[in-house]
Amino acid sequence: MEVERVQALASGADLNELPAKFIRPAHERPENTKPLEGVSVPVISLAESHDVLVKEIYKACSEWGFFLLKDHGISPGLIEKLQEVGIEFFKQPQEEKEKYANDPSTGKFEGYGTKMTKNLDEKVEWVDYFFHLMSPPSNVNHQIWPQTPSSYREVTEVYNKELLKVTDTLLELLSEGLGLEGKVLKSHVGGDEIELEMKINMYPPCPQPQLALGVEPHTDMSALTLLVPNDVPGLQVWKDDNWVVVDYLPNALFVHVGDQIEVLSNGKYKSVLHRSTVDKERTRMSWAVFCAPPHKAMIGPLPELVDEPNPAKYSTKTFAEYRYRKFNKLPQ
Repeated sequence: MEVERVQALASGADLNELPAKFIRPAHERPENTKPLEGVSVPVISLAESHDVLVKEIYKACSEWGFFLLKDHGISPGLIEKLQEVGIEFFKQPQEEKEKYANDPSTGKFEGYGTKMTKNLDEKVEWVDYFFHLMSPPSNVNHQIWPQTPSSYREVTEVYNKELLKVTDTLLELLSEGLGLEGKVLKSHVGGDEIELEMKINMYPPCPQPQLALGVEPHTDMSALTLLVPNDVPGLQVWKDDNWVVVDYLPNALFVHVGDQIEVLSNGKYKSVLHRSTVDKERTRMSWAVFCAPPHKAMIGPLPELVDEPNPAKYSTKTFAEYRYRKFNKLPQ
């Protein structure tokens, strides 16, 4: 079945109105859900002392489930190259991109995709994407990775190595914030078998952005999500019953707490509800890396955080079961 791509639709010269399938219900439209002004998300520098970092990250993840991370050690040049090779992929002719098409209905999630509706009532998000695993090496299929530009693999593998270091540091700090040894959270999300999954999101210019969403409100099923965007704003996070705009900060990592860390922490850390808006004139892009446990990993509240005054708030299940239930919108 031929899939209508958002990028191809947006490039049509006569697209002045949004097709009905992209128009959100009134209560979801950006024009009716304006974000709170004068509130800024937490910004944390990894150059701070260890004790300060433990406190700042605990506060950000328990109150927001989100923060911007600077001074993380990944060079601006590498981030620029990562974005360049991603942009080059989406600049290719449509027939070239289609060679990488995925098919989630058959379990083929990796590759070039566009979200499809499962029924007539569901709305479509204004986004195309490319998704693939980056680590561990045993799970990576380089044949699925873009072959154009030729430097895509080299740049992405270097970025993967650097991001693994940052992930280790964050998991250690998050563990210590819970009063646990630094290695505890990493061991429960897979240790050296933790999966890093790259998703390049491409949000083309939209003729009526006030009616559409790039990504609808959701929490990530990952343990952590580490994201870098281009300079076109769009990400918004939910805090105190309001949407808050996340301003662009050059070379910062946007750090999301995902569902698995919320469960492991027995609710002390919050999986952040977030959405993405789109722009009328400019293309927004983001490079999200989901740090996820192996499918067989058992995820539940850590025993150290459960006692009579603080009973377990979540059931324990494999990550594979959790993922299946969330993808199919079943009760957890």
